[in-house]
Amino acid sequence: MTTCLVVDDSRMIRRVASRILKDLKFETSEAENGQDAIDKCRIDMPDAILLDWNMPVMDGLDFLKELRQDPEGKLPVVVFCTAERDVLKITQALEAGADEYIMKPFDSDIIESKFQQAGLI
Repeated sequence: MTTCLVVDDSRMIRRVASRILKDLKFETSEAENGQDAIDKCRIDMPDAILLDWNMPVMDGLDFLKELRQDPEGKLPVVVFCTAERDVLKITQALEAGADEYIMKPFDSDIIESKFQQAGLI
């Protein structure tokens, strides 16, 4: 089964995204910030990561940069899922190694479409 780590400081967002991903046949786990996510990736690297930008402790962009420096960290498909709408920030995320970008609020159709485009479904 394909695994996905949902990284967001909002427990509600993590739960909603996990439910959508489970319906799409993903095995999910959750992290509440970038540092928590790095720690979990070092234990068991997921196939995909649904990643928020603005979080305490370590934000999504810093997490992504650290992830991509790890040899195994080049493997997961990373989909940013954030309220950031600034084109420069979107470009910054893609240049740092994000594979796709989803704007909040999202629904199951948006997640399914982006995960299909990323080759996960």
